[in-house]
Amino acid sequence: MIPLLSSIVFLPLLGAVMLLLIPSQMVKLIRTVSVLITGSVLILSLYLMMHFDTSRMMMQFTEYHPWLSGLNIWYFVGVDGLSLGLVVLTALLGLIACLASMGIEQRVKEYFIFYLLLMTGMLGTFLALDLVLFYIFWEVVLIPMYFLIGIWGGPRREYAAVKFFLYTLAASVLMLVAILGVYFLSNPHTFNILELAYVGFAPHWQLILFCAFFLAFAVKVPVFPFHTWLPDAHVEAPTPISVLLAGVLLKMGGYGIFRICLPLFKHAAHELAYIVGILGAINVFYGACVAFAQTDFKKMIAYSSVSHMGFVLLGAASLTATGFNGAVLEMFNHGIITAGMFLLVGVLYDRAHTRELKLFGGLSSSMPIYAFCLTFLALASLGLPGLGGFVGEFLSLAAVFGVFPWLGVITVLGLVITVIYFLTMLGEVLLGAVNPKCSAYQEMNGRELWCVVPLMMIALIVGFYPHSVLQFQEAVLLSLSRLF
Repeated sequence: MIPLLSSIVFLPLLGAVMLLLIPSQMVKLIRTVSVLITGSVLILSLYLMMHFDTSRMMMQFTEYHPWLSGLNIWYFVGVDGLSLGLVVLTALLGLIACLASMGIEQRVKEYFIFYLLLMTGMLGTFLALDLVLFYIFWEVVLIPMYFLIGIWGGPRREYAAVKFFLYTLAASVLMLVAILGVYFLSNPHTFNILELAYVGFAPHWQLILFCAFFLAFAVKVPVFPFHTWLPDAHVEAPTPISVLLAGVLLKMGGYGIFRICLPLFKHAAHELAYIVGILGAINVFYGACVAFAQTDFKKMIAYSSVSHMGFVLLGAASLTATGFNGAVLEMFNHGIITAGMFLLVGVLYDRAHTRELKLFGGLSSSMPIYAFCLTFLALASLGLPGLGGFVGEFLSLAAVFGVFPWLGVITVLGLVITVIYFLTMLGEVLLGAVNPKCSAYQEMNGRELWCVVPLMMIALIVGFYPHSVLQFQEAVLLSLSRLF
């Protein structure tokens, strides 16, 4: 039997090796192979989803092989309700961003090699169940992302790439120290995440290790004040990489909190829940305020990501099944909706070569299809009931009000500001006096629609039928909440 999870993880790596053997001049073949590889990964992930047993809270499709047996390091991968949605999200956005990368004209071969390596790192992170393996995949993501921003990015790409690299590397070093601490404090020594959940670490060690892992994940989420790398990276990254950065990379931090911090350090999670909640409320309110102040379209969406990821922290801080479901669902929904928003920013930038909001106006008359897509995704992002963005935020908010009411009040203020800046953006871009330059912009083409429409459909389905996603995660998150 073909190992399904290993196939999902390493098929992009195989694709990268295949691209090495193709001459650089054969651009069409390089693009075709890249699309076929990412499409195959999506098919495998959908097969995984269809054969996933939603009633089980244990790991499924596990693969367990000795690697460095002397140190008790194993190649151990598996999937449960926590990771399944993120694997499918990564595969879907991987294909969509690959299609959106057809506009890349310079050093095409190198671009897609780094792109496929990035896919392997992201997928492996969500499936690894050994801390060393988890750390390796986590680090694999760092290198290709650095080059994808630094080579194919905007005018300040070197600055943004170095800043991203330094922030992430510092977090990775802290995580490595924490991993070694967990290994030496466990008896018998192990890196197995599932076994470590049953190790009774001393309360003071739990506080230290929880903080070390949490800070490492906080950089990736990103949590205030470790967020400053994100707007620069988003603004300078090419549009397809912004899609993966917002849609997947930020979720790695949230996933790490739920996979490692909460189950391994239950005492510390309970003691520090209020602090985590405060950070989440700050993220929602601060991110919304700063997004409101932006004049650059892409930077506004970047800061909105900071705001929306605050709901993940709030849901985690509640230590309830409702909050956990809201947080994990928010990660999925944010990935879908924000990826679509960045694609639409890229569509406009390809025509106008600017992202300054004040330079647009009246686009609803010259680009009605674009106007519909932008309005739909903006309403989904601000949390309109009936669309995907509402459900996760509502569950997280409901859980927080039951535990930390004042944090809920602050969060609601952030939501009000979110509504204001998204509606203001729609007014500036789509309505008002028609800018003569905007009247000449061409409507969205077929490839652009193929990238955006599936995301809109998913946002609509999840909004009206959230059980379509919740059914996969409810069992494992209910089990996790019972630990508290």
